[in-house]
Amino acid sequence: MAPSTSTDAPFGRMLTAMVTPFLPDGGVDYDGAARLATHLVDDRRHDGLVVNGTTGESPTTSDEEKSTLLRAVIEAVGDRAVIVAGAGTNHTEHSLKLARQAEAAGAHGLLVVTPYYNKPPQEGLVRHFTAVADATALPTMLYDIPGRAGVPIQNDTLVQLAEHPRIVAVKDAKGDLFGASRVMAETDLVWYSGDDNLNLPWLSVGAAGFVSVVGHVVGVELHEMIDAYRAGEHGRALEIHRRLLPVVAAIMTRTQGAIAVKAALNLLGLPGGGPLRAPLVEAPPEFAAHLREDLTIGGVKVPEVVIPEVAR
Repeated sequence: MAPSTSTDAPFGRMLTAMVTPFLPDGGVDYDGAARLATHLVDDRRHDGLVVNGTTGESPTTSDEEKSTLLRAVIEAVGDRAVIVAGAGTNHTEHSLKLARQAEAAGAHGLLVVTPYYNKPPQEGLVRHFTAVADATALPTMLYDIPGRAGVPIQNDTLVQLAEHPRIVAVKDAKGDLFGASRVMAETDLVWYSGDDNLNLPWLSVGAAGFVSVVGHVVGVELHEMIDAYRAGEHGRALEIHRRLLPVVAAIMTRTQGAIAVKAALNLLGLPGGGPLRAPLVEAPPEFAAHLREDLTIGGVKVPEVVIPEVAR
């Protein structure tokens, strides 16, 4: 059974798109994933996790690996956090398979990204998202990220999709705060910031929370930002936003997100800081040195010397 949530935050408020830990031999580290999920939920105040998203290197994990990984995370924290399964691909039939597989594994919801590279027209997006939402009984969050997908989900399309009873939320990495404000005013869709650069601005126009990447290392602080803003302590929320600027810049603007997060986890000695799958590559030493400095400036306590758990 999914943990209790509210209608204005159906997936919780503080979520992170979790990396997929890999072993030195390239296999998925399912034990490491369970330990990382436990750390994020129990120690870093996460209401939920997205598993098998693009930050989890989903393009390079098999369907079997996705299912096993999802089950490992659900077993570890599924009784106290909302587990959202990435089920989006650029092939509708494959997405339907992943959605049904996620439901069978016990996921509490789906994240479905805009089909990427093949650049479908808006009618194609409507058919794709509707088909996935029809495939299970799970609530669905759309992922609007035109920078990767090649096409946006246009506002009129979002309004149309909002009529589906299981399409309930949007993870936004498009950055159109005015357009999203209009959609929120016209529909019951719940908005989540999918761009850590804009977390606080999204709260100001009505977003329920975040699906973060930097939450791997500053989940507590992001949850505090949400709590402060919702309590009317806007100055406090702004202070947190500004304090985290070096962390956000280091992880979100200087290299690919999974590369940066795994480098950060490695510095912190947490599971998930190990290898990446090609074509992604590990961060070079000079990036890690700058990352250490930026994390420290942002208030993250970085040990001087750690032995990453993946290597123990």
